[in-house]
Amino acid sequence: MTGNATSSAWSSHEGAAALAAPALAEKRRAFDWRILLGLFLPVVIALLWEAAVAFGLAQGRLVPPPSRIFAALWALAETGELWTHAWMTLWRVLVGFVIGAVAGIVLGALSGSNRTIRQVLDPTLQALRAIPSIAWVPLFILWLGIFEASKVALIAVGVFFPVYLGIAGAILSVDRKLVEVGHVFRLSRVQLARRILLPAVLPEAVIALRSGLGLGFMFVVAAEFMGASEGLGYLLVDGQQMGKPDQILAAIIAFALLGKSADSLLVAATRPLVRWQDTVRERL
Repeated sequence: MTGNATSSAWSSHEGAAALAAPALAEKRRAFDWRILLGLFLPVVIALLWEAAVAFGLAQGRLVPPPSRIFAALWALAETGELWTHAWMTLWRVLVGFVIGAVAGIVLGALSGSNRTIRQVLDPTLQALRAIPSIAWVPLFILWLGIFEASKVALIAVGVFFPVYLGIAGAILSVDRKLVEVGHVFRLSRVQLARRILLPAVLPEAVIALRSGLGLGFMFVVAAEFMGASEGLGYLLVDGQQMGKPDQILAAIIAFALLGKSADSLLVAATRPLVRWQDTVRERL
């Protein structure tokens, strides 16, 4: 009898696996199609520009064709320069992102959950947010010098504001009825935060972190204009000074690939936190 139960359970397991296999395969095929669709537009533009230069419809002097750009990328990769510059840029963004995101989460949570703190803190931060990024450069150089500390500080400033706004706004936009339900069930403040506030805030918090990461890659360019000898921003300056548009565009493409990869890793890392969501996006 035990053997029959075991075989029955095993058969049920095999049946569930057989039913799940087609769904998994279909999901993988859909993922492959999404990748191909995402590559469609840049590939078409690159082929059209390559053809325009090849047939003499454009000179390609200031905007080189893709073949020359990828040749410049390949040359930089062969010498190892590309990896050195890309790693230095990634390291600066990572450190600045961690500092800016932690500060944004802490201050955003305090501002969103306490009216007094918000009234004291928010006006000053909103005024500071309006300052252009380049305006911080001379001040950070004066305070921190021209080396890594000033560059990381500038990136952290760029990351901080979208994270702060996203966290504070997410807390303030939590549905009041959900909080009242928690009070009806007599949840403590810790239980209310863990069971109601945190799940409600997480989706917008992830978007805020992604926005902060994107601004971190934007601010690293300004940071690497501050006397850097390594980094993709340095490649941009070097290409401009040496009159190498292919190197400039190669650095821009490297920035795009690095930023997209970092964003994809952040999305993958935070996906388990918002897996409970049943949204239209998951069904389209």
